Amino acid sequence: MARRRRGTAARGRRARQWWWGGAVALVLVVLFRASVWPYLLGVLSVAAAAAIVWRLWHTDRLLRGRDRLWRQEEAVRAGRRTLAEVDVMTGTEFEELVAGLCRRDGCTEVRRVGGAGDNGADVLGRLPDGRTMVVQCKRYAPSRAIPNRELRDLLGARVHFRADVAVFVTTSRFTGPSEKFALEHDILAVHRDLLGLWNNGASLVSLGPVNGRGQGDARHRARWKKAYGG
Repeated sequence: MARRRRGTAARGRRARQWWWGGAVALVLVVLFRASVWPYLLGVLSVAAAAAIVWRLWHTDRLLRGRDRLWRQEEAVRAGRRTLAEVDVMTGTEFEELVAGLCRRDGCTEVRRVGGAGDNGADVLGRLPDGRTMVVQCKRYAPSRAIPNRELRDLLGARVHFRADVAVFVTTSRFTGPSEKFALEHDILAVHRDLLGLWNNGASLVSLGPVNGRGQGDARHRARWKKAYGG
């Protein structure tokens, strides 16, 4: 009990010392305000600037954290999609899926522009390295192959939007001539098999080195026709 009283008394003395110290400081500021005010103003300005910097830093960390969480959640959602689920999407839903995969991979300024008068583009954006891209999306039945004329439309869109990179994404496949056309004109042709890889976590940029490959040999094409027809 005596120890508790001594502790309470000590805290009381410290509180009184703080109050007296504050009162003395206030009196000194009032008496010498002409000479003290510039220093006080400087201290307040520095404190305000520090508070603003801390607030900006904290906000940036918060936004970056939310962005990372969104990307992780989007990756999980994308990994759970099957191509069968993609097959029953509407054209607009498929375009939104492709736009979401682009954002997941770090592309910026991504927006869906598909619709009437889209000038051959469904998605626009920038790759992580800053290059602009134009994307054409075709959610076709797997039995329907992409002909040359649709790739030519994408070439026109690349010129119209002055894009650095052209990407054609489909749930189907490309004919031999159309795949050759894509390679000759530097179009990234993402057919059904590559779309499956992209949907399950491979990055868009990683598909570049295998462009023009992946549709399989004669045995694979025979299985494809048996499964999907065409």
